[in-house]
Amino acid sequence: MRRMLATVALALLPLASPALAVELGDDGLHKPTWLRETFKDLREDLAEANAEGKRLLVIVEQRGCIYCTKMHEEVFPDPAIDALIRDSYFVVQMNLFGDVGVTDFDGTVLPEKDMAVRWGVMFTPTMIFLPEQVPEGQTAAEASVALMPGAFGKGTTEALLTWVRDHGYENGEHFQKYLASRMVPAN
Repeated sequence: MRRMLATVALALLPLASPALAVELGDDGLHKPTWLRETFKDLREDLAEANAEGKRLLVIVEQRGCIYCTKMHEEVFPDPAIDALIRDSYFVVQMNLFGDVGVTDFDGTVLPEKDMAVRWGVMFTPTMIFLPEQVPEGQTAAEASVALMPGAFGKGTTEALLTWVRDHGYENGEHFQKYLASRMVPAN
């Protein structure tokens, strides 16, 4: 009987551990399965995202970031948000203090940490949403359709992912008004 209970307990152990825990890479950053490993040439990443019919999203994070952990353990695993990311986004991760080379849209190549400074990223996580076409000579920060620093709850995150996917920024609708309209209960 004890052996049977021990076997059942071992079988259930994965269910008892944090089901939403995301693997950490050697760089200390979360590595969800929807994250893309690329050469961090944003021109190539944008072309690949477009070929897949997805939006390019650059997420800047850092080792030990409690807000990044919150997003990866509580927000991104939500089934609706996870599906939205997988279906609509090509996500490239950058390390705020990393040394991997990044090629910006204007051809400038810098280590991740210097590119983050160039783009004005001071907080993690920061999500940088790119348009399908970037004008010649612009940086990712200049071309971005939305730049969201910080950790937000499920409602705000899902709304932002939806607003960008649906080009809400093109019709002049401010994201905060869009978010507020989603929070109003239907009559």
